[in-house]
This record gives sequence, C-alpha cells and structure tokens, in this order.
Amino acid sequence: MTDTPIAVVTGASSGIGAASARRLAADGFHVIATARRAERLTALVARIEAAGGRATAVVTDVTDDASVRALAEAVPGPVTLLVNNAGGALGLDPVESGAVADWQRMYDTNVLGTLRVTQALLPALEASGAGTIVVIGSTAAFTPYEGGGGYAAAKHAQTALAGTLRLELNGRPVRVIEIDPGMVRTEEFSLTRFDGDAARAEAVYRGVAEPLLAEDIADCVSWVATRPHHVNVDRLVVRPLAQAAQHKVHRTS
Repeated sequence: MTDTPIAVVTGASSGIGAASARRLAADGFHVIATARRAERLTALVARIEAAGGRATAVVTDVTDDASVRALAEAVPGPVTLLVNNAGGALGLDPVESGAVADWQRMYDTNVLGTLRVTQALLPALEASGAGTIVVIGSTAAFTPYEGGGGYAAAKHAQTALAGTLRLELNGRPVRVIEIDPGMVRTEEFSLTRFDGDAARAEAVYRGVAEPLLAEDIADCVSWVATRPHHVNVDRLVVRPLAQAAQHKVHRTS
C-alpha cells in the first residue's frame, strides 16, 4: 500500500503512452508503466526517476489473459488512474483486400486489450474510492476513411466499450473518459502501420506544419485525470489546427 496515487499506463514503451507516463509522474502519480518491450520500459522508468518521479515497469501483453492477470497482481495498491493506451493501426488497405489477420490484431489490441486490462484493474480502481479510466481512442472512432476500415472498426468498438462501461458504472466511484486524437506525430504509429516503410510513414505528415505530438495528448490525459472527481469529461476530441476533419488537412507543400 502507498499514499501516492497509482496510475497504470498501457502501451507505455513509446509515443502517447511514454509521454503520458512521464507527465503523470511529474503530476505526482506513482506510474506503473506497462508494455511488451522490457528494455524500453526500463529506460522510461530511469528517465522518470532521474526527474524525481516514481515509476515501476511491468512487462505486459494486453492481448494475453495471463499477462494481464499478472499485471493486476503486480499493482501495489488501489489504483487511482488507468490509461488504456495500448493499440495501434496496421495497414491502409481497402476493405475488399484487407488482411483478416491485421483486423484481428487491431481488434485484439485496441478493443479486447482495453477490456482485459479494465476488467483486471476495476476492483483496484473502485477500491481507491475515486478511480478514473481513460481510454485513448481516435477520431477514427466516429469518422471512417478510405483504407482505414480495420482501424476505424476497432476504434468504433472501443468507443462503444467506453460508453457502455460509463453507463454500467453509474453510481460507483469510477469515471470513464475517452480522448480521441486526430493526427499525432509519434516515432512509431505510422511506421508500424506501414510495416516499417519509413517513406510511407513520413508522407502522412508531409507539409503539415504542426501535427500534434505525444506530449499534447499527455497534457490532455493529465488535465482530464486531475479534474475534481465529480467532473466527468465524457469525450475529448483533439486535433492539430491544420486538420479540420479526417479528410481535410492543410499542407504547406
């Protein structure tokens, strides 16, 4: 047990997850940073501790039931905050030729990963007396786009999960918040989507003067999580100024 509030962040090895872990540690949380890559988690914890924060690395695969159970057992006390960030996109193929394996993987990570971790940690969140679940979604959760069928379908399902959970937890001391980012430039999101093709990944952001950064979304996570507990920010949609909609992005070149 500890008097320091505990925040669990999934997918913390890079991007929004790593930025959120750093920000929450700076906010005074003891961050339980989870992801599959142990070496990246170790480096993240070292960086947080060097800055005076508290963090613990727990290697977790959100697509594996036993791994998620082990995460729940490793948490040292009641959980104040869970950031369901693990997810991602694979491919940009049309529906008629999309790889079923990619769709399955996206669903298992984005949707069932959120389900597994939330189920496993819900007792600890409720035990805190003032728990918060943050789900990192996407603007793809409400606007489909060509080539994004698998990712949009998974993010739509994740939104349905979050909305249903909020209804079912009504009257209990756990709030559910969804953050839906638009274009965010991180070191791995597009690179993973295009199977390591750096040229295709770079083209996503070409000519966009200021896409969002992982730190911008971490700032949103911090803000919603630190509102008075009676304030529930159901859904926060955040895009860069250059992006008016999924299909409308101002490019300088």
